[in-house]
Amino acid sequence: MLRIILVLVLLIQSSDAFLVTQNNFQEQVKVLKSFDIDSTFLKDKTFISMKDKMNRYRTKHFLKVLEEGNRFVPYLRKLINDSGIPKAFLYLAMAESNFAPNAYSKAKAVGLWQFMPATAKHFGLKINTYVDERKDPIKSTKAAIKYLKYLHNIFGKWYLAAIAYNCGEGTLLKAIKRAKSDNLNVLLNDRKRYLPRESRLYIRKIVMMESLANSADFIIENNSDYLLNGGSAETFAKVEVKQGTSLGAVAASIGLSLKEIRSYNPQLRYDFVPPAKGKYTIYLPYNKQADFKQNYNPKKSNNRFFVYRVKKGDSLHKIARRYGINYHIIKDYNHLKSKWLRIKQALIIPIVKPSMISYTIRKGDTLGKVSHKFNVAINTLIQANNKRNSIIRVGEKLVIPQMQ
Repeated sequence: MLRIILVLVLLIQSSDAFLVTQNNFQEQVKVLKSFDIDSTFLKDKTFISMKDKMNRYRTKHFLKVLEEGNRFVPYLRKLINDSGIPKAFLYLAMAESNFAPNAYSKAKAVGLWQFMPATAKHFGLKINTYVDERKDPIKSTKAAIKYLKYLHNIFGKWYLAAIAYNCGEGTLLKAIKRAKSDNLNVLLNDRKRYLPRESRLYIRKIVMMESLANSADFIIENNSDYLLNGGSAETFAKVEVKQGTSLGAVAASIGLSLKEIRSYNPQLRYDFVPPAKGKYTIYLPYNKQADFKQNYNPKKSNNRFFVYRVKKGDSLHKIARRYGINYHIIKDYNHLKSKWLRIKQALIIPIVKPSMISYTIRKGDTLGKVSHKFNVAINTLIQANNKRNSIIRVGEKLVIPQMQ
């Protein structure tokens, strides 16, 4: 969490003047009120001392974080504004992760909002073989809003919800019990240390970040005028694709690199969407939405993918026959140097959309022989012909899937 603490006060030498201007004073009072905090908090000694520490932090870093966050921040801001929670909670995400969807902590917290696995799942985020929705900027923000509302229902004040988000419900409840008060000034007492140091700085950090990020004076004085309008336009679009779709195929259709489209979809663990039934929503640059509608043809995208976990007794040959493909395809897709496999090893299995031919059963044929003849798995033949078992009759016509 050291990196997060270092972003704490991130601001400029000229901010002394910024903090005392009437407009900024009123802005800070407004933010404090939204958190259920009295305006006298502006006299908090630690908050004031932050001004003296400004020269230890890089303004350029703060502004860079704002700039890099502009890919998703406009949409996140709208979600938060529409939710009824304090607008300044947007900067809780900045404090937690620097607006980085792939942020990861030693405590196994992940994403923009630094969700732990259990909390993420409790608030509806999926974490499985194919996705980690803690990294999904939109879904994780919706989950964070639910979580903050839940904490507000427990503690009754937004500043307590923010502190609980940082240190946990149990830690805050113990702190309130020890302090015999939920008053912010009491809980933030640096001498009594009712709360961990990071939690004592948390509200101060959010208020400071929100005030500076929304200060035209601050932005202009640091030659970053372009940030003033950076969040006003839509920056990404949501489109639906079929199960198992390759991100590479989508990227090629809109003239992007695979790396770029992956950066818009950090929730995906692999270069394809989950193979679950139905459609899956992915994110694209907003200016590529028209290209997608015009150029992407799902019928031309024959490949679909899923992940197979190696079991005892498996081999590349057995797995390949099971799915009716050559074992070299599996080996190549997974960049395997040999045919040796490990139990529970994850293998990407590319399934190619088949075309069909017809075969009439002859005397002496068995389903096994037909399977070998056309290099198609027996189970695939059974499924393609809606058969209940492997029994066949002379003269019977079988549909044979042919991999293209």
